[in-house]
Amino acid sequence: MNKFRSRSSQPALRLLSLGAGVQSTTVLLLACEGKIPSFDCALFADTGWEPRAVYDQLAKVTQIAEDAGIPVRSVSSGNIRHDALDETTRFVTMPLHVRKPDGTKGMARRQCTGEYKIKPLKAAARELLGYPHPNRVPPGVFAEQAIGISVDEVHRAKDADVRYLRNVFPLLDLGMTRDDCVQYLAERGFGETVKSACIGCPYSGNARLRWLRDADPDAWDDLVAFDRAIRHGSPRAIANGTPLRGEFFVHRSLRPLDEVDLTPSRRRHLALVDEDSDPDGCSPWTCRSGEPVDLDPTADRPAA
Repeated sequence: MNKFRSRSSQPALRLLSLGAGVQSTTVLLLACEGKIPSFDCALFADTGWEPRAVYDQLAKVTQIAEDAGIPVRSVSSGNIRHDALDETTRFVTMPLHVRKPDGTKGMARRQCTGEYKIKPLKAAARELLGYPHPNRVPPGVFAEQAIGISVDEVHRAKDADVRYLRNVFPLLDLGMTRDDCVQYLAERGFGETVKSACIGCPYSGNARLRWLRDADPDAWDDLVAFDRAIRHGSPRAIANGTPLRGEFFVHRSLRPLDEVDLTPSRRRHLALVDEDSDPDGCSPWTCRSGEPVDLDPTADRPAA
């Protein structure tokens, strides 16, 4: 038993935070096979801009789960791509790479995980518990929420920040690594499971971008167009005559995406930053791409 498992009272519900990537798919299949306790519901936070392969994976595991009596539900706060380019909406920033006016590099503040992943998952949990916002969840009423974090990521396992959710980590209890999950999935016909992250994730390394370009050309063309469209920040700000300072890019090289050389590096051992490397997918609760960067691209110093 890991230290994060709830230690008192019984959960009203057992939920799974399903990203449809390697670890969370493993957790769901383990439950389907009865190797861990079942779930009342698996929740997939849909940004509306996932690669086709992720939606295919979701559909495949959904059928297996529902045959095993576990409903899978998609929840959403909207389409992250559409919202980012809509002149009429509030600009929820992605951690885009920024060339500041003085020529130095920075990153935009990351709000996307909270807005498009955590917010809808919390809302769904409250609704399933019977206390949708703004109703107060009574003390002692909570859902146990399983999160797919393997032992090689144990440092990312954290308690929930609200009392109506208590996080548990089945892969930690089983001592499973990510490689264990990959092997487990391969044995069950999920050998090509890809990482779950939105198409436009600026943390993507060259390896993921090459895969996207080669495996999903429509998504690649869409991303190239998006990269071009966000060059000066929020279309809403531009329409209002107040464009953000600096230039914004999807790729860390600060070059237009269709001009970036994605060829694998032959001098990787000499590089200070391995541009070919990829973080794992986008976990709603513990963004595997690193801690949020709180750099305001409209200023020349970090935001307070």
